[in-house]
Amino acid sequence: MSTPQEDQGGATEVVKEPTTLLKLEVVVIPVADVDRALRFYQGLGWRLDADYEAGPKFRIVQLTPPGSACSIHLGRGLTPAAPGTAQGTYLVVSNIDQARADLISRGVEVSEVYHNVYDTGDQERVDGPAPDRRSYASFASFTDPDGNGWLLQEVKERQPGR
Repeated sequence: MSTPQEDQGGATEVVKEPTTLLKLEVVVIPVADVDRALRFYQGLGWRLDADYEAGPKFRIVQLTPPGSACSIHLGRGLTPAAPGTAQGTYLVVSNIDQARADLISRGVEVSEVYHNVYDTGDQERVDGPAPDRRSYASFASFTDPDGNGWLLQEVKERQPGR
């Protein structure tokens, strides 16, 4: 099925609806020390799905956060990306205060909860949860030992179709 849509210049183009389901399965997280990263993520309560080594140049470790359909891969020989360069990877939680407290109890440094305001047209980070506690609007952040950045996002009720 095709749907007409206007592009930025006002011209109409036909956008084909997807016919194949595409499910995000794995995100590669570049790390310097695989064993240290494995201990960190297991310390968060993430399930170890696989740890496979094929010689000194290749190792793949798969972990899955509780309740997630998407996993992460750590290892050697997986990516040319420098350790710590994965930034802004979202973890959606139903209660950001509870999730933050859980991470802190596991020894993780987590930012205070914050929300963003766009009054000036630019994004401004403001301390505290979104005033109305609406879904998708409250955040907290943390990093792994290599500096890979994670965002907690509170979603109490998903938007239709999501």
